[in-house]
Amino acid sequence: MTPPFIPFEEGQALLDWAALGEAFREGHKCPKAVIEDSFLYRGDDTVLSRAAWIDGMGQLVKTATIFPGNTALGLSNINGAVTLFSDETGILEAVIDFHLVTKWKTAGDSVFAAQRLARPDSRNILIIGAGTVARSLREAYGAIFPDAKFTVWNRTPAGAEALASAYPDVTLASDLETAVRSADIVTCATMSTQPILRGDWLQPGQHIDLIGAYRPDMREADDACLKRARIFVDSFDTTIAHIGELKIPIEAKTISKQDVLADFYQPDDFKRIGRDEITLFKNGGGAHLDLMTSRYILEAWRAR
Repeated sequence: MTPPFIPFEEGQALLDWAALGEAFREGHKCPKAVIEDSFLYRGDDTVLSRAAWIDGMGQLVKTATIFPGNTALGLSNINGAVTLFSDETGILEAVIDFHLVTKWKTAGDSVFAAQRLARPDSRNILIIGAGTVARSLREAYGAIFPDAKFTVWNRTPAGAEALASAYPDVTLASDLETAVRSADIVTCATMSTQPILRGDWLQPGQHIDLIGAYRPDMREADDACLKRARIFVDSFDTTIAHIGELKIPIEAKTISKQDVLADFYQPDDFKRIGRDEITLFKNGGGAHLDLMTSRYILEAWRAR
């Protein structure tokens, strides 16, 4: 039997952000995933291959190509392929549209964390960045925080204007510092290699969601952000030693590994403990989350 190919639009019509969160919750009750990442570089271009195996759930291989120069060509700067395999036999079960898995995994990862780390009464959400991921964040956060109001800031105003025109409830921020100080949740999805989020802007009770950095030389938040916040990650294995957001300040002894308090495999510790504390989540988006997302997509596809 030929395994199905699940395309973007047909797959997306079957999915729900809250249901994906439940799939993440159940997936983390399984034996801990075995994960392996490999990176190839050519200047600013990256080939990232991620593999995961969760006993009882199966295996996944996801390869992403990240070519920042594609934007100038009118092309997506992130592309790739996702393959999902049977846990029992290793046979290919499905090929799933790369952009479908990436959208739902990436934004779903962040809102799954925010449900535990952000104040439940959060109403003002700032999106930093205005690319494809920013649109996914608007949809995901809007589903989980339905009473929220959104603001967007982007280095290039035209990008922020395009996002605001696509979502009428999104307003433009002209000054990043002012926008950060006014937000309950700050979700940051940029391609920055130098910090753009400053710790002295942060306010008591905020939740900071960092998504963009994926290479060892990339950061979105400065040292002061990390020192003021209680820090959490989706996976210790895919963030601390691999992504500049944490790797750089840990190697510089600005913070220590012990300052990273919990990941999704430690649900009892993955929580806010005070209304006024600042929480910070580094979304590393490991392959085990791609696997959980892909299994959720395939089950929704089979049940349609």
